[in-house]
Amino acid sequence: MTTPPELLVDVAEHVATVTLNRPERLNAMTATLTSALRHTMAELGRDDGVRVIILTGAGRGFCAGADMALLQGLTQGAALPSTPSGDTIDAKTGRELQQRYNFLMAVPKPVIACINGPAAGIGFVLALFADLRFAAADATLTTGFARRGLIAEHGSAFGLAWLVGPGHAADLLLSSRRVSGTEAERIGLVNRALPADELMPFTRRYALELAQSCSPRSLRVIKQQLTALPLQSMAQHFAEADRLMHESLRSEDFKEGVAHFVEKRAPRFSEH
Repeated sequence: MTTPPELLVDVAEHVATVTLNRPERLNAMTATLTSALRHTMAELGRDDGVRVIILTGAGRGFCAGADMALLQGLTQGAALPSTPSGDTIDAKTGRELQQRYNFLMAVPKPVIACINGPAAGIGFVLALFADLRFAAADATLTTGFARRGLIAEHGSAFGLAWLVGPGHAADLLLSSRRVSGTEAERIGLVNRALPADELMPFTRRYALELAQSCSPRSLRVIKQQLTALPLQSMAQHFAEADRLMHESLRSEDFKEGVAHFVEKRAPRFSEH
C-alpha cells in the first residue's frame, strides 16, 4: 500500500494501525491528507488480512482540526475541497454514510480511535465517527466550531446527540469548550480514558482480542447493524436482524464458533 509521508500504515496480526503523521502541526488535516486517509481506509476495508483498524496521531496530538492555511484560504473565498469521488468505501453502504468525514462508519471493519492528544474540529469529527474511542485521560477534545464562526460540521450534531444525548451534545457544540479524556469518558463520548502511557498498549490489546477471538464476518455484520440503527424503525431493525441471523446460522464461521468452543481451542475463522 502506497501512502504519502503524512500518513503511516502498519499491519500486524490482522490489526492495521493508521497514524496521521504531521506531528509538527498536531496532525492538522489538509485536503491531501484527507484524501489519503479516505483512500487508505477504503483499501484496508477490502483487505482480507485486516480485521480491525486503529486510527491515531503521531507525536502529542490526535488531530487538531483543519490546517490553518486551509481555513485562511476559505475566509478568502477558496472553495471547500470536494469529497473524493473515486473511493467507494463499501458498496453495500449507502452514500449518506460515505460523506467527507463520516466515511469511517462505512468501513466494513471496526475502527478504533486512539485519542492520544488534542482532538478538535475535524479531528473531533473523525473520532466521533469511529466505532470505539479510547483516550488519554489528559487528552483534550473540543468541537471548536462555534468559536470559529462555524456550525456543527459534517453531521456532527446528529452523531454527537446519538452518542451522548441531546443535552451533552448541546453543551459541547454551543460552548465549544474543551473536555478532558476523563470527562469524555464520564459523559459517554469515549469508551475508556487511560493514563497516556497505557493508552496505545491497551488499544492494541483490545484490537488484538477482536482480531483473534471474534469472527470477521460477525464484526462486519454487527457494525452494519449498529450504523443502520439511526436510519431504521424498530420494526425494520428486528426484521433485518432476523434475516441476518438466518444467514449467520448457515455460515462457516458459526460452525467454527461452536467447534472451537466445544474443542477448547483457538478459533480458526475465515478471512471474509
